[in-house]
Amino acid sequence: MNVLYILVPLALALAAAGVAAFIWSVRSGQYDDVETPGMRMLVDEDEDDDPEK
Repeated sequence: MNVLYILVPLALALAAAGVAAFIWSVRSGQYDDVETPGMRMLVDEDEDDDPEK
């Protein structure tokens, strides 16, 4: 039963760290553009298509 005195604050601290990391990522713009990375993999970037070469 004494282990609960350690685990409950540890769980609360871990949850608070997760919430703080999420808030930081939202404020730093990590979720601003969620569609472009998915479309980027569909674009074929061959070096043969370069008109300057």
